[in-house]
Amino acid sequence: MASSRYSDLDRPPLSEAALNRALVHPGSMWTGVTVVDTTGSTNADLAQAARDGAPEGTVLVAEAQQAGRGRLGRTWSAPPRSGLTFSILLRPTVPPLAQGWLSLLYGVAAASAVRRLAEVEVGLKWPNDLLIGERKLAGVLAERVDDAVVIGMGLNVTLRPDELPTETATSLSIAEGACLDRDPLLRAVLREVETHYREWTEAKGDADASGLRPAYLATSSTVGRQVRVELPDGHALTGLATGVDGSGHLQLESGGERYTLSAGDVVHVRAVG
Repeated sequence: MASSRYSDLDRPPLSEAALNRALVHPGSMWTGVTVVDTTGSTNADLAQAARDGAPEGTVLVAEAQQAGRGRLGRTWSAPPRSGLTFSILLRPTVPPLAQGWLSLLYGVAAASAVRRLAEVEVGLKWPNDLLIGERKLAGVLAERVDDAVVIGMGLNVTLRPDELPTETATSLSIAEGACLDRDPLLRAVLREVETHYREWTEAKGDADASGLRPAYLATSSTVGRQVRVELPDGHALTGLATGVDGSGHLQLESGGERYTLSAGDVVHVRAVG
């Protein structure tokens, strides 16, 4: 018999109707949640929707993603309904230089939501990973589309050890999280994103005035540690990650020099020592 959306009872499907009832209402920034069984990439689909004029607050969720993308064009996939794979569309009006904070803002919000519901300690590895210990729980990818920004996340929820894409990954199930229900997890992440985004936009993108930078630093698994930063030209820098600047760039002290690195300047950051 062919498998159905309900064939794995440990991984029930999300309800588009229930999500819209919970999230889309007067005063909410969320304007519509669409859930699809499968797609190539939620970021790519929402980028096209942005070009077609979709409003800020549009959310696209895929139960399975066939051509998911991370930084630097890396691809990844996971079994259907084993995680949360979704993208949101924003049309920020803050100064462009401040918009480098958007993926960090998203990480702060997601980490806070997961920590509260799943009761696991989540850290943020600059620029775009959520970690439990040193293992990757989720990745965040922000992409500019004309005057819009699309941000996607893949969060591992019920992946079993033999299903992990790499040995350095983990899931909420493996970490024995208190909540493995994707519906409340998704709602919590989106509500946290809305709270932080409103505060940040009201502060005109000022990460200090909005409280975003201190919130990020309090959750960072990178700042304050010795790290090795691999650069696109094959060289590497090893030094102390000292902070993030007003644009969300990583600040590094190495060999008596100070460096400021954007996400586009690096291939990989990992803690050493």
